[in-house]
Amino acid sequence: MQPTLTKTGVPGVQVPVMVAADLQDSLMVVMHDLHRLEGLLGHAADKLLENFSQANDALNDPALGESEEVLRVRTALRRAVTELQFQDMASQLIGHTTKVLQACAFRLAAETMGDDEGEEAASFVGIEPERPNPVTQSEMDAGSIELF
Repeated sequence: MQPTLTKTGVPGVQVPVMVAADLQDSLMVVMHDLHRLEGLLGHAADKLLENFSQANDALNDPALGESEEVLRVRTALRRAVTELQFQDMASQLIGHTTKVLQACAFRLAAETMGDDEGEEAASFVGIEPERPNPVTQSEMDAGSIELF
């Protein structure tokens, strides 16, 4: 692949249509996999929250009293629920990454196929997320809240 000048005079590289099509297909597969991962994370988080709620209800049984052990279990349960915020951050990152990959796939199609066959793809060019990373937090501490 030899560098060439594009219509705008910017250096570029010609990519064979089949290479671009294979790359676009791979990007679409990755986007599909990320969507499935997001669904799996959401399902797991929902089930965890449901089970934590059941455990919390059981711990609120007046027959248990307020022993030190019950208080420790309640504290651990609250911390575990806080950790579920990880799912929200992970979903935001997955959504962001999917948009970036989708924009790359459509731009590749538009650039490779030209205006004739890339009209649908051209309408998606420029949908890249404005911010490079929607989630800046890397850990979750009990009692801390960070809005993103």
